[in-house]
Amino acid sequence: MGRTSDARGKIVSAAQSLIELRGYSALGVAEICTAAGVPKGSFYHFFASKEALALTVLDEHWVGRRREWTRVLRGDADPLQRLRQLFEETEASQRAGQKSCGTVSGCLFGNLTLELSNQTEAIRGRLQEIFDAQVDMVESVVAEARERGEVAVADTREAARAVVAQLEGQVLFAKLYNNTSQLSFLWANCLALLGARTPRQEAAEA
Repeated sequence: MGRTSDARGKIVSAAQSLIELRGYSALGVAEICTAAGVPKGSFYHFFASKEALALTVLDEHWVGRRREWTRVLRGDADPLQRLRQLFEETEASQRAGQKSCGTVSGCLFGNLTLELSNQTEAIRGRLQEIFDAQVDMVESVVAEARERGEVAVADTREAARAVVAQLEGQVLFAKLYNNTSQLSFLWANCLALLGARTPRQEAAEA
C-alpha cells in the first residue's frame, strides 16, 4: 500500500514541476512518468486522463497555498499588516524559485488560467473555485480594516477581487520579465487600491 501511494505522489510531484517549467499542453503522459520514475501503467492506475491529473495537481497545490494564506490572513497582526505579510511571502517565494531554477515560475493557478481556461471546463471551474476562495479570505481582512477606519472602500468584495487580481498581475509580470523586482510595488499598489491611510498621511493631518 505504501509503495502504491508513493507512486501516485511521485506522479503528482513530477507533473507539478513540469507544468511550472513548461506548461501543461506540451507535456505527455510518458514524459511525466519518466520524470516520476514510474511505469506508464501506474499513471492510468491513478488517473483516468491527463486532465484528471491536472485537477489533482491544482487541488494539492491549493491545499498548501490555502494553509499558508490561512496562517497569514487569520493571524494576530493588524489586518493591513496581514495583507502586507501575504505580499512579502509571495515575493520571497518567487525569489526563492528564481534562485533555485534560474527563472521566475509565476503562479501555478495564474499560469493554468492563461493556458487552459478556454480549453477545459473542468479546469476552468476548479480555478474559479480557487480564486473565489482567495477573494473570500482577502475580503474578510479588508472588511476588518474598513471597520477600523483604515481603508476607504465601498464594496469589500470588489476591493478584495482587485487586490487578488493585482497580486496575480504583478506575479505575471515578474514571470514575463523574469524579474522579481516587479513585485516590489505590490504593497504600495494595494494601499492605493484600498484607499488606505499611510502613516505619513496620518502624521500630516495630525
